[in-house]
Amino acid sequence: MKGILTICRKELADHFSSTRFILLFYLILMVSLVTAFIVGSGLRDELKDVAKPTFVFLMLFTSPGKLFSLIQFIAIFGPLLGIVLGFDSINRERSARTLSKLISQPIYRDAVINGKFLAGLITIVIMLVSIVLMISGLGLLLIGVVPGPEEILRLLVYLVISIFYIGFWLGISILFSVGFRSVATSALAAIACWIFFSFFVAMGASVIADAISPVDQTRAAANPELLIQNEQTRKILSLFSPMSLYSESTTIILDPLRKTTQSILLMGPMERLSISRFQSPLPLIQSIYIVFPHLISLIAITMVFFAITYAVFMRQEVRST
Repeated sequence: MKGILTICRKELADHFSSTRFILLFYLILMVSLVTAFIVGSGLRDELKDVAKPTFVFLMLFTSPGKLFSLIQFIAIFGPLLGIVLGFDSINRERSARTLSKLISQPIYRDAVINGKFLAGLITIVIMLVSIVLMISGLGLLLIGVVPGPEEILRLLVYLVISIFYIGFWLGISILFSVGFRSVATSALAAIACWIFFSFFVAMGASVIADAISPVDQTRAAANPELLIQNEQTRKILSLFSPMSLYSESTTIILDPLRKTTQSILLMGPMERLSISRFQSPLPLIQSIYIVFPHLISLIAITMVFFAITYAVFMRQEVRST
């Protein structure tokens, strides 16, 4: 444990003194504050002289501004933070010929990889907590509503989901750093994965869904089940993207009025009657229950990729480097 903490302190010092980290942090912070300011100003104008709706404070994070909401911004650009923190964590040591010297010290080899991953996670936690606190403070000034206990709990759950989501990309980037000796190659491989999983999986899911369950507009008007089958196929395939898992889970957690992750629902008269009777917001535990598979999947893929990284690093020869 002592070796892990030693490596962790050294990595934290490197991260917080790194120019690229500081630039990325201020870029994410600036965009987040601008997005929150636009959303907060819009909410203040719309809710002027009217009763504030329930959970209005959470709208700072879920309402789209001019371009996107804060959830969408973190979903798209949050992975870049994990990639920047990990893409050169091991091969940089190899290039500088410091990895073998590090291993020759009274530090176990697994302390190196564990300490680097732990330092990355701590950095992510500090950044996300700072951004959420600043947005919350800005929201208090703009809309003048103090968040209730359940809103604070929902923000805490949102933070945990975001940490695992960015931690997944941190694990992938460290894996490429272990697998590739060139820093440029590992960076390109991590960015290629980000582009593929964040953009092409969603587009590919629609194409494959149209091929497996084609929707004929004439037949769909008479048989809505065709639309449902197409949407279910597209949704199942899109869940192979971590961004889809993150977006759906955080949207449900921060929007208590949403009761399902489905975008299309086929309801009969009894279902519509039941929905009309239960228009009140969901309790937090029910929201977590809806997205529980998403949360387990995010945690699982984060742990699996770190386990692969750990196994690959432990089996590598480092004495000659």
